[in-house]
Amino acid sequence: MNFEENPVSQTETTTKQGTSMLVDFGPIGVWIVVYNLSRMFFGDAAIYIGTGAYMIAAVIGLGYAIRVEKRFPPMLIFTTVIVLGMGTIGIILQDPIFLYLKPTIINLFYSFLILVSVALGHNVWKVFFASVFNLPEEAWTMLAVRWALWFQFLALLNEAMWRHITDSVVPESARWFAEFEISEAFWANAKLGVMVISLIFAALQMPLLLKYQRAEDDGGGDAGEAA
Repeated sequence: MNFEENPVSQTETTTKQGTSMLVDFGPIGVWIVVYNLSRMFFGDAAIYIGTGAYMIAAVIGLGYAIRVEKRFPPMLIFTTVIVLGMGTIGIILQDPIFLYLKPTIINLFYSFLILVSVALGHNVWKVFFASVFNLPEEAWTMLAVRWALWFQFLALLNEAMWRHITDSVVPESARWFAEFEISEAFWANAKLGVMVISLIFAALQMPLLLKYQRAEDDGGGDAGEAA
């Protein structure tokens, strides 16, 4: 009986995980598709059209997560708020700089939120993922600091890219490196690359998670092996 139920349970779990990933990362896919299609027909207005589509997709995704999946993802909520706020300002003022800055602001907020929470003894990373992993405090701290540093890296990466966009309104005084030049399209499509390397970074944390998860589940099995 259990043998027959396990495949169904596994399928349901896989489906839920796949849906959650689609909700979390789907808006990025919408942004890339709409931006590139708009670029072919509307030129410089593509960034505003793509941003509008991203805003709509983000709201739909958040609504689906809350109403259908019955989950309240704090990071997704904050990201959606920033996307709506910065996107609205950028579209109304017709100033793409606000849109270029958005990833920097989001990533720096995540980083400082994590570091401040760890410093205050209330690890927000543990609050977010305690239902998924059962880890000792030292592992939660290591995991949180790693992600905080990763978010800082992503913020720095975004700054390095948007400041060197040469086919937009970015002033030359904003550049860090005189010889480095990219197009707005490169910056826009780089979101896909950022998503991929972030997933790779998350996968690289698995040894840490498995090590401490295993140690706790085994009730000190590592200590017995060492003896």
